[in-house]
Amino acid sequence: MAQTRSSTRKIINLPQAIRQALELHGRGRLAEAETLYAEILAVKPDHFDALHMLGLLKLQRGKPVEALRLIAAALNAKPVSAEALLNHGNVLNALNRHEEALASYDQALAIKPRYAEALNNRGSALGRLTRHEEALTSYERALKIKPDYAEALYNQGNALRTLNRDEDALNSYERALAIRPDHAKAHNNRGNALQKLGRHQEALTSYERALALQPDFVEALSNRGSVLQILGRLEEALASQARALALNPDYAEALYNQGNALVMLGRHREALASYERALAIKPDHAEAQWNQGLARLRLGDFRAGWKQYEWRWKRPDGVQAQRSFAQPLWTGQQSLQGKTILLHAEQGLGDTIQFVRYATLVARRGAKVILEVQRTLKLLLARVEGIAGIVGRSEELPAFDLHCPLLSLPLAFDTELGTIPANIPYLAATDDRIETWSARLPPRKGLRVGIAWSGNSKHKDDRNRSIALARLAPMFDAPGVQFVSLQKDARDSEAEALRDIPGLLDLGPEFKDFADTAALISLIDLVISVDTSTAHLAGAMGKPVWVLLPFSPDWRWLLEREDSPWYPTARLFRQPMIGDWESVIGRMRRELAHGRP
Repeated sequence: MAQTRSSTRKIINLPQAIRQALELHGRGRLAEAETLYAEILAVKPDHFDALHMLGLLKLQRGKPVEALRLIAAALNAKPVSAEALLNHGNVLNALNRHEEALASYDQALAIKPRYAEALNNRGSALGRLTRHEEALTSYERALKIKPDYAEALYNQGNALRTLNRDEDALNSYERALAIRPDHAKAHNNRGNALQKLGRHQEALTSYERALALQPDFVEALSNRGSVLQILGRLEEALASQARALALNPDYAEALYNQGNALVMLGRHREALASYERALAIKPDHAEAQWNQGLARLRLGDFRAGWKQYEWRWKRPDGVQAQRSFAQPLWTGQQSLQGKTILLHAEQGLGDTIQFVRYATLVARRGAKVILEVQRTLKLLLARVEGIAGIVGRSEELPAFDLHCPLLSLPLAFDTELGTIPANIPYLAATDDRIETWSARLPPRKGLRVGIAWSGNSKHKDDRNRSIALARLAPMFDAPGVQFVSLQKDARDSEAEALRDIPGLLDLGPEFKDFADTAALISLIDLVISVDTSTAHLAGAMGKPVWVLLPFSPDWRWLLEREDSPWYPTARLFRQPMIGDWESVIGRMRRELAHGRP
């Protein structure tokens, strides 16, 4: 029988056959190349080149398990091949076996230390293992050997972006594109870096270049939609996400971005459904969980909303901001009797002012409450009922038994719409500051109105919530009204507009901290503010406050109502359409003209 099998085996010239197979493979004629590799292996089962290249062919055809078997067999035949070890690592990477891939790359580099491709792919494996600093070192070594290595520059950019070094990442992508202008992924990721840097129009251009090269590039379509949303081109943003989802209906990122655009368009129920679809595909998508929670809170579904709000700690920004204490987190379940608890600020100034009200409730459960807040709020919040001690952020903390971030307290107290603690006022100015600021005000001439028109320019929603001072001009000629600026830091671009409004008294630059702001607010009749910390402070002091809200407001202002359960003295003036501040300002001006605070 052995003689019969041998006699029927096809006789081929092995060197000629492998050359022909490699040529076919290189020309993309994969089926013919595969047949020829198989014929070679039928004659010589341990033929290194045939095993190695057939393994690569299988990988190209999306069959990594078969590829791994063949390349492993090639390494049994010739264990000192750096090239085969490189490709062995590549297949293991494709199979998400990154530690094993790393070992293969290291073996390849032991044989061939200046192997740029192995260093690049080693960096890729390290990146997938979240060892980004080590990955960066591997890419840098590859680029010292091969400075024009576009793929290593692209991968270096990815590592730098993961490490939040976006300017450096942008430089790496641009160097890669100078070598390979047709690198669609580099154009896409360059757009991501530009978007993170706030250069949104440039990011849009970068995504569109990627799509010109690769029209069915799903990630670029979704990213393009994301930046169009930021630029306020919401219908175009939805169309871009729809194109991405037509190509890949299960792309969780596009469903998430679609939900965000729907929120901005005021289509909140549809947004919930889009987030739900994203989470059915990717349940651990922290941003989708978080934004669905915000949508639920905006719709008044506090029970589900507070629970999803805790996903903020799994978002990239939240992971960096989360505090690491040895003491346990208080969740509302543990007894506080006789315990010391640290309540700590975690987000913006307005958030701290809004949620510090819970400190009183915590103290009533028998706890000694230590409050840690932003330093500019320290004096203002020191007299909140129930607080035993207060420290500024980064100051030394006293001993404590439990801790809780301020914005986790609504969940700990199972807060519903009807149980929002709104015992107003819970903040007040000190007598000495009131006396100081009383001397700074001119004699009263009618209604005194404090005004704040912009928040932190770095806030991700600043474009939506802040207003240029010049747009408020129609309000400043309301008869019988004396306007006082509560804006601590007017933007450089608004210096001229401030000078052009003679009736606006600008005292904000003199504020040292929020105790000054509170003192001035106590001396005026009405505060008019965009959605910023000034609105929260006025509301917490029980001062009449009119809040200008964009068409798609922050979750805490809920929807379709002119009052706020958080601040009983607040009136909410909402945009009737996206970007329509003019009708809001016109309505306020008419009410001021009638002397209505």
